Amino acid sequence: MALVVFLLIYFERTELLYVLATLGVTSLLIIVAVADLGASEHSQSPPMPDAQAAGSGVSSSSPKLAK
Repeated sequence: MALVVFLLIYFERTELLYVLATLGVTSLLIIVAVADLGASEHSQSPPMPDAQAAGSGVSSSSPKLAK
């Protein structure tokens, strides 16, 4: 990859370098956009506590009402 970039700069083909860089950044943004970073089907761990509620001592879940 570095060799390709070097050759494009050496032969003054920066227009191709700009196009390849744009396509690379665009593909990276699309990958990050479609990645489901928060969910996991195989994770059986309990949900993480709300950081603000944990720090203040106030529960972030609604209280259970008696029937």
